[in-house]
Amino acid sequence: MEDSAAVAGRLWDEWLPMSVRGLIADPLPGGQVAARRLVGWLAGVHDIGKATPAFACQVEQLAQVMRGHGLEMRSREAMGADRRLALHGLAGQVLLGEWLQERHGWTVKQTGQFTVAVGGHHGVPPEHGQIQALHRHPDLLRTHGPARALWKRVQDELLDACAAEFGVGEDLADWKTVKLPQPVQVLLSALVIVCDWIASNRDLFPYFPEDVPRTGPERIAAAWAGLDLPGPWRAEEPAADAHELFASRFDPPPGAKARPVQEAAVELAREMDEPGLMVIEAPMGEGKTEAALAAAEILAARSGAGGVFFALPTMATGNAMFPRLLHWLDRLPAPPGTRYSVLLAHSKAALNDDFVGLLGDGGQRIAAVDLDGHGSEQWRPSSRDRVAGAELVAHAWLRGRKKAMLSSFVAGTIDQLLFAGLKSRHLALRHLAIAGKVVVIDEAHAYDTYMSVYLDRVLSWLGAYRVPVVVLSATLPAGRRRELAEAYAGKEVTRAAANAFEAVGKAGDYPLLTAVTPGGAPLMRRPAASARGTQVEVKRLDDDVDVLADRLERELAQGGCVLVVRNTVRRVLEAAAVLRQRFGEANVTVAHSCFVDVDRAAKDASLLNRFGPPGKADRPTGAHIVVASQVAEQSLDVDFDLLVTDLAPIDLLLQRMGRLHRHQRGGTEQTDRPERLRQARCLITGVDWNAPVPRPVAGSVAVYGAYALLRSAAALLEHLDGGPQRPVRLPADISPLVQRAYTDTLDGPPGWTQALEDARARHEEHRADQAERAATFRLDAAARPGRPLFGWVAAGVGDADDTRQGRAQVRDSRESLEVVVVQRRADGSLATLPWLKPDRKGRVLAGLPLPTEQVPTALAARTAASCGLRLPIQFSFPDVMDRALDELEELYVEAWQTNDSHWLAGQLILPLDEHCQTHLAGFTLRYSPSDGLEVTRA
Repeated sequence: MEDSAAVAGRLWDEWLPMSVRGLIADPLPGGQVAARRLVGWLAGVHDIGKATPAFACQVEQLAQVMRGHGLEMRSREAMGADRRLALHGLAGQVLLGEWLQERHGWTVKQTGQFTVAVGGHHGVPPEHGQIQALHRHPDLLRTHGPARALWKRVQDELLDACAAEFGVGEDLADWKTVKLPQPVQVLLSALVIVCDWIASNRDLFPYFPEDVPRTGPERIAAAWAGLDLPGPWRAEEPAADAHELFASRFDPPPGAKARPVQEAAVELAREMDEPGLMVIEAPMGEGKTEAALAAAEILAARSGAGGVFFALPTMATGNAMFPRLLHWLDRLPAPPGTRYSVLLAHSKAALNDDFVGLLGDGGQRIAAVDLDGHGSEQWRPSSRDRVAGAELVAHAWLRGRKKAMLSSFVAGTIDQLLFAGLKSRHLALRHLAIAGKVVVIDEAHAYDTYMSVYLDRVLSWLGAYRVPVVVLSATLPAGRRRELAEAYAGKEVTRAAANAFEAVGKAGDYPLLTAVTPGGAPLMRRPAASARGTQVEVKRLDDDVDVLADRLERELAQGGCVLVVRNTVRRVLEAAAVLRQRFGEANVTVAHSCFVDVDRAAKDASLLNRFGPPGKADRPTGAHIVVASQVAEQSLDVDFDLLVTDLAPIDLLLQRMGRLHRHQRGGTEQTDRPERLRQARCLITGVDWNAPVPRPVAGSVAVYGAYALLRSAAALLEHLDGGPQRPVRLPADISPLVQRAYTDTLDGPPGWTQALEDARARHEEHRADQAERAATFRLDAAARPGRPLFGWVAAGVGDADDTRQGRAQVRDSRESLEVVVVQRRADGSLATLPWLKPDRKGRVLAGLPLPTEQVPTALAARTAASCGLRLPIQFSFPDVMDRALDELEELYVEAWQTNDSHWLAGQLILPLDEHCQTHLAGFTLRYSPSDGLEVTRA
């Protein structure tokens, strides 16, 4: 009890961000001083439920000693299954509530909002039914008969002593009238969990008599020094203007100044009545990321936030963002010796060299208290709660998927944020993690209805926590902009605010900044666009690979670099095969999602090295074609002379156009580009343009739906039919095109009306189905102040996080199989893939042995783990997945399922033969480092 309370005090003083302390203190008489006492007291009493027969009976030898002192209890066997009705967290909640009522005159309604932090300290707040069931079995709390009074006296004496020791005796009378907001109850519950985990750690707090003789303060000082948690970020609002601020944080080219959007973001962050939500809509390449980080610094200083969470659509975008985040951190002003805890938050983070480099010598070893990974249970490939590979963090104690997000600075996938809206075990820890940060949400247009259901609910909680949020998008529909602002602001808005929200939903300005505070009215800023701009001629192209090849032969007669974007991997490979016959293997590059991780990273690096900004890339001198899937839409600063793309939703088409003439090559006239390609052009294919109503190919319809594709085609008609006189002007046409394609009013030629109506009906049915399914496990909005968190995550998904089931829960996708790809040699032995290049230290990675009778070397195991691959959708159907799991289980390497094999334990292993082929669940799989995975029916 003393250890937990002492840890709470240290966490409050040295680790908890000012914003969280202020939120907890706000409803309490006595402010932060009283709040600190409350946190210490709850942490100190959280295990009072162990002073019950239901808990004490577990070790018969100790129970017998207690019986000798009059504390009678039945044996564990005699209690049977009933003992599970009095789990010690729930028992502690009930005992503490009774003590508050009897000793301090509280009512039943008043106690729950405080005692739930005790009841939920193992990750799930009790439900009403569980509380009622325990009340029907009072003997589990105190044995019937003469011993009952003694049990009661012991429990009361312990609670009396805690109240005196932790100094809350006088506070309890004041707290009796307090109504704790539910966000505060969540934070208190999370803090009790963290205190419990730290204080229960034998490495930090050795059990008596193992510990050396020392006083209580000496014991906590030694433990805190051993834990060595970095403190929160303490941002100070920069005095510099926007231009000076950007020059000091981001290393712009000599003479460069902040762009108007960036300048407006800095000014708005300073002018808002209080930190709140800011939506930044600006063109691709306009520096939205830098604007967000600059605004985050100001908002953190104003709010007391202790860190930043940067949420991105994919692992690839997270990896690309991480070094930029580190560079920004290096340039933040800080006292000498300042340390920050930093995390790359996705399931493959441990394979990122920038992240692993933060671990230093890794000398600190602190055992986990509540194991987040595998316990003693034997894992099998068919296990549905399998976590993805080991996830390292830059501070040793913050290992594991439940604690990692508590790091101060985090770059990760949007899933990590959406999990805060999913009813799951230890959800309070996720809320504690985001409540003390500035949250940045990138590519907000990339999230469908299903994900938006979770995102909107998370935004409502972020507003309740008064967390500053910055949302970034180049192509956000106006209606979605309004939904984001309303979700954050909450339900309590005035009539004037309602009118302002209506204006937000109609605004067509671009660039545009929108801001709103919790419960407030939104305001908008309309900065000028920068002078940078591109005019893109848009033309139709028949969907035939030979037609494509013929056209590119003409376009590339003088050389040039072309990006061909296809909506499915199959179409990527089909086009690449024909183009290689025409242009040669060396002049065609393939990029899509079905590459092993290390090859995917190498592809991204190669694209940047060849097609990146002038002065930073070694651009091909002759003709070169990149055939890519949607991976080319985001994260990569690449620049092409010509774009050929499948028809896609308008926002994604505009993102793809953002890779076209992205940089000036030879001045505004683009004279360094081939003469034929100095005018930016986009050829749209993947659709039968000769049909009465354009008919997209089946693969595109399967990915995006017919409605979004037809609306996109309709929005582009005047540009498709207008020729060179009506190009798409970037950025001027971005917002008009997006708003036109996403307005509720059907827009298209009269002959399209019936097809559009039919497609819309299917679209609305699909959206309604998405919303209904997403709501199943979605967290409720925060209830009124004073209402206890009982049943807060009832009917939830258990432990979600990085399990197959969890990731599928916050995305409208089927569960997918992830495998580690290795090679099986002719003699049957396993090895790492043969084409891998040496690492940064020059160590050979190709063909490293992977012995099955023992744990492979650390280098071999990590190298193998870096060859992870998510199998395509064919393996996501239940019958195929089950068959694949059965076949993969045949290569279950027991020697790898140990704590010494954290890279490979729990991984599905897919061995390729010496020709890089294999069979799985009725499919033939072929893999090459140039084309990735190709799947055909066997």
